[in-house]
Parts: sequence; structure tokens; C-alpha cells
Amino acid sequence: MSIKRLWIALAIFMAASFTALGFLGREIQRQEPPIPAAIVDTAGNTIYTRADIQDGQLAWQSMGGMQVGSIWGHGAYVAPDWSADQLHRETIALMDIWAARENSGATYAQLSRSEQAALEARAAVEMRTNTYDPATDRITVSSDRAQAMAAVRAHYMALLGNDPALEQLREQYAIANNPVPDEARRATIAAYYFWTSWAAGTNRPNSDVTYTSNWPHEPMLGNNPTPANIIWSIASVLLLIIGVAFLVWMHARMKHDEAPKAPSTDPLLGMKPTASMRATYKYFITVIGLFLLQIGLGAVTAHYSVEGHDFYGIPISDWIPYAVTRTWHTQLAVFWIATAWLATGLYIAPLVSGKEPKFQALGVNLLWGALVFVVLGSMAGEWLGVQQVFDINTNWWFGHQGWEYIDLGRFWQTLLFVGLMLWLVLVTRALWPALMQKSESKPVLAILFLSTVAIGLFYAAGFMWGKHTHISMVEYWRWWVVHLWVEGFFEVFATAVISLLFVRLGLVRAQTANVAVLFGTIVFLFGGVLGTAHHWFFSGTPVSVIAVGAMFSALEVVPLALIGGEALETYRHSKAAPWLQAYKWPILFFVAVSFWNLVGAGVFGFLINTPISLYYVQGLNLTANHGHTALFGVYGMLGIGLMLFCLRSMASRLAWDDGLLKTAFWALNIGLGLMSLLCLLPQGVIQAYHSIDTGLWFARSPDVIHSPIMELLVWMRVPGDTIFSIGAICVAIFAAKLVFAPREPRKTPDAATVPAE
Repeated sequence: MSIKRLWIALAIFMAASFTALGFLGREIQRQEPPIPAAIVDTAGNTIYTRADIQDGQLAWQSMGGMQVGSIWGHGAYVAPDWSADQLHRETIALMDIWAARENSGATYAQLSRSEQAALEARAAVEMRTNTYDPATDRITVSSDRAQAMAAVRAHYMALLGNDPALEQLREQYAIANNPVPDEARRATIAAYYFWTSWAAGTNRPNSDVTYTSNWPHEPMLGNNPTPANIIWSIASVLLLIIGVAFLVWMHARMKHDEAPKAPSTDPLLGMKPTASMRATYKYFITVIGLFLLQIGLGAVTAHYSVEGHDFYGIPISDWIPYAVTRTWHTQLAVFWIATAWLATGLYIAPLVSGKEPKFQALGVNLLWGALVFVVLGSMAGEWLGVQQVFDINTNWWFGHQGWEYIDLGRFWQTLLFVGLMLWLVLVTRALWPALMQKSESKPVLAILFLSTVAIGLFYAAGFMWGKHTHISMVEYWRWWVVHLWVEGFFEVFATAVISLLFVRLGLVRAQTANVAVLFGTIVFLFGGVLGTAHHWFFSGTPVSVIAVGAMFSALEVVPLALIGGEALETYRHSKAAPWLQAYKWPILFFVAVSFWNLVGAGVFGFLINTPISLYYVQGLNLTANHGHTALFGVYGMLGIGLMLFCLRSMASRLAWDDGLLKTAFWALNIGLGLMSLLCLLPQGVIQAYHSIDTGLWFARSPDVIHSPIMELLVWMRVPGDTIFSIGAICVAIFAAKLVFAPREPRKTPDAATVPAE
């Protein structure tokens, strides 16, 4: 297949995909659940206003947002999904009112099953009927429902305050006592919870399907999977089978050149790193420090699942609550992985161009200082936000935005974007000489450059929402950052970097790398761009999102059909020549990336990605299982592998300790596997059963989360976490040995810069 045709195909696919993505965004905005000017009862009394709901969203964000329970399935897993919890509590409260009035003070639970069924049918009509009037911009509820809403509001007011009667429930939810001291804030949070549940339980106009496509599963109200959900799930599986068959056929008919004979000596052995390349050393040390901190915070966060206020009996929730530890744990995962990749870009650009731009080292050092400032500053702001130090507007700027993976306040988010722009400039100016020269690797260099531009610019999607933006649109743009930025363009960037490294080492022909990188980018982004939609199935979006997300998320899995061959080919590179033993463990980390791509992203990802599966398991531990095995298994392993490749060519080879790397490699992989198989996966399966059998509210309730079997499974995470931690510590010791080791004399001491390609 010619390079020109591949470029044309890539351009067409990208243009078509982003056009369709933009169209979906317009439809999501056009059909989003309305936030009314007022919610009133039939007597005309105002219950909530639009300002209450919008301020409630900001107040919810200030207490940790998606790090304290979830909304519409997105967020943390210990506290409830508040939309599902509100919907269930309100339904029960409404039926209790009717039961007491008609059955001499009895509650719904005290009635016979036939009497309960009659009340459930009546409640379904009451709750699902859409009473929003566009002319008056009001939602009208009955006096009975208003009374039920008041009862649920009182519950949340007490829960988010310091009511001793609910202290045990707060501990089960891992919510600190008195998390929101301001009574007015608590009232607005209750308003926001009601509105999210109203959208989940109310039919769209002229439809028998709710704004969230009947999610969450709530059989009492008739919230069951829609026909479209089932149809598009079946279609996605069929498309997966067809896609795999087509890809295997395409792969078979493509010309596969034999790998070149490896050079007799290491081409990088005599390379002398430039000043800017050496300056990346501190980035990698920072990566390891953030990685270790993230692991420690992960241990505390996981322990909160059994002791919601304590850490082995030490009461720590008042000063470092679950909302903070989970925020830092998830945010640091993105920070350390992204830092490893950014440092690789800064290192690889002078390597492939052979040029060191003026003041490049100064720029690299300034960028490192800026990144450290943003990391520490944003962490401090998030702690202050959760501790309710800021008002809700100041919190949005400097505290906790409340959106998972984009928790940092807008001020820190802006500084991070400025840092990415500086990184883009630094990489571009170092890479530009190579782009301007004739080279066999020009297509791979072009992909590397374009992915660098995309990494720098696509983070700007995180600025597309404001303080009062509708949550459906926040979710639309948030997943542009999480899915397209982290999972999309960073992976293309890493693929190009690895290919260039293998070409530089003489293990792959430049022409072969060109075709492989371009073809891989097309296949990956063809499904990956529109596959973003599978995150929006139940976020107040139209049915078209389910159709597009189901089909293209299936195509995301298609490339993984060839992952075994890719892993084998990568492993063979380490055997091509005796000197390649020096690169054995960096290469094996790339092999691990292939394995976890298949298992974590492929098997565990597709397990939850079809609409019918996600309908029942969104917001359960099967999502966490996929998140851990894909985020660290793929992107974390990749970051470590890239880091080791860079360190291999600029650190002291006398201090290189393969024994430590061997222990680190196996401990990290075995630990991650045990974490999944002994804890997260079985927890998710148990919750999925209860979600299917009873409803999402029950799968996320203390009755399930704190059942003996679930708490035992939390403790079963300890062996895997311990082994995993040993692996991380070995990486840290390995890096420390490199830092403090004496430098051996270079074989080419007169080399001033890296050799040009």
C-alpha cells in the first residue's frame, strides 16, 4: 500500500470523523434535558429555581463532585450514584405517602406484593410523565410528589451535614462528617440531585424513553433497556466480527518486508546527549516520585472502602478525606504518565534531528518547573476546595472542578495548557530540521509532529465548558480530553516514537515503519474518534449517540485482533543481536503494553462497552477494573518503557541494573493482574448481578458495597497491591542508582550532539 494513499485515507477518515463528532455535539446540545426556570407544585409554590440547580452543581463540584459518588454513572464507586439514589428514594417516599393515606398509616414495604405492584404502576405514571412546559419554562409536580421531594431533600441535608443519626451512613459512603457545613449549599446540592434524577426518570417529549435512555435500571418505574439499546448492542458485536475478519484479510494481503539484519554494535552507544536531552533526567525522576505517591494514595483510597473514616483505626477523614485521596490518585495517574511521554518528546526530538536549538535546555528546565508548580498547586487547591475553604465561584477557579480526571481548578488548568503550548514549541523547534530534510522516515516524523500538535491543542477541549454549562455538554467535552487526548493522540505519538527508536537501532526498515505507523494510525483513529461516544450513552443524550458509540467502540477493539503478532514481533527485536540485551527490559515493557492492550482495553473494555452491558454496569467496579488494567497496563507500562529507553542512552551503563528491572517488570505485571482478578473483577461481577436483578441503586448501596463478600474482596487486593508496590520501589531504586552512579567515559567523547539521521 502506497504512502500517498495512506495519507489520503487518514485525511478523509479524520475529516469525516470530526465532522460527525461535531454533529453529535450539536444534537446533544439541542436535545439535552431542560433546566427549567422553576420547579413548582400544582398550587404554584416554587420548590427549586434554575439558580438553585446551577448553584447546586457548583456546590456538588466543590465537595469533590465525581470523586464522591457519581452522577449518571460517572464518578467514584463507594458513595451512591446520586441520580439513581434520589430516584429510588423519591419513588419510595411517594409510595409511602400513598400507602399511609390509603392503608391506615402503613408503609409501602408493609403492603402485600399485589398492593405494592399497584403503587409501582401508579408511581411510574406519576414520575415518568413529562410536565415540563416550554412556554412557561416550568416543571410542575403534584403536591404528593413535592412532599416526597421534601423528604429526600431533608435526608441529603442531614447526610451532608453533621447529623449524628447518619454518621454510620456517611462512614459507609466514605464521606467525612460535616462535609458541607453551609446549609444553603446543602440545599442547592439537593436541588441538583433532584434535577439529575428527574432527567433519568422522565420521558422525553412524545416518547416513552427517558432523557437518559431509561438509565438507571429501576424496575419499579419501568426503567428497563430500550429496544434501541438491545438492537445496537447486537449490531456492534456483528460489526466487531466483520471488522476483525476484514483487518486480518488486509493484514494478510499487505507486503511484509523482512526485518533488516541488526547492526553489529549499538548505534546509540557513542551518542552524547545534548544539554536539553540531559535536562529531561529530572522529568523522569519526577515521574517516579509521582508514581510512588499515586500508589500510596491508591492504598488509602482503597482502604476507605472498608473503613470510611479511618485508616487502620487512625481517623484521617477530617483532614484528608476520600474525596481528596481519590482526586489525587486519579489525577496523579494522568500527571505522571503524561510527564513521561512529554519528556520522551523533548528527548527524542534532538535525537532524530541531530540539532540542539538555542536555549532549548533553558526551555526544558522552565517547563519542568512549571509542571511541578501546576501539580503541587492544583493538589493544594483541590484540598482547600473539598475542605470548603473557598466560595463556590472561587473554588471553580482555584479549587476542585469536580470532573473526574479534570479535577483541577480552571486557573491551574489554564497554566497546564500554557505548559503544553511551551512543550509543543520546544518539540517542534527541535524536530523541525528533521522535517525539513529528505529522509526515509519522513512519514513517521510527520505523524510524530502532527500528534505533538494534537496533544498540545486538544487539551483545549477542557475549556469548552464554563461554571454553569449543562452536564450533558460538560461530559461531551470532558471525554474529548480523557478519550481523545489521553487515549487517542498520545497513543499515536507513542507509536511513532517507538517506531523511530526501532529504526534508529536498525531493527526496522524506515519504509516498513512508515507503512505500519500510518496504517495503525488510520485503523486506531477510525474507531477511536467516534468511539468516544460510548462514554455518552446515558448522559442525557439522544439515541443517535447510542448508535454511533456502539458501532465505533466495537471498531476500537478490531486492531487488537493482531496484537499478539505485534507483541511477538516486538519481543523478537530484543533477540536480534547480542547488544540488544541492553534494551531487553525496555522492549519487554512494550510487550506488556500489547498484552494489557488486549486484556485491559480489549477484553475488559468490550465487556462493558456495548450499550446493553454498560446499561447495567456503568458506575460499578467492572468500570474500575477496565480503568486500572487499561490506564496503567497500557499507558503506564508505555510511559515506563519510553522512560527506560531514554535513560538507557543517557545514563551510566555501568549502573544499569537488569536485575532490578526484571523484578520491577514482573512485580508490576503480576501485581496488576492480581489486583484485577482477586478484587476488582469479582467485585464488579457481584455488583452487576445485583444491578440486573434489583437495580443500580441497590448495586451501589451499603447492603452490597459493605457486604461481607465485598469487604473480603477489598482485602484480597492487598497481595496484588503489595507486589505491585514492590515493582514500583524497584523502579525507584533503579533510577536512584543511575542518578548517583559515576559516569563512565564515553566511547566518542568528542561528540557534541547526537548524530543526525
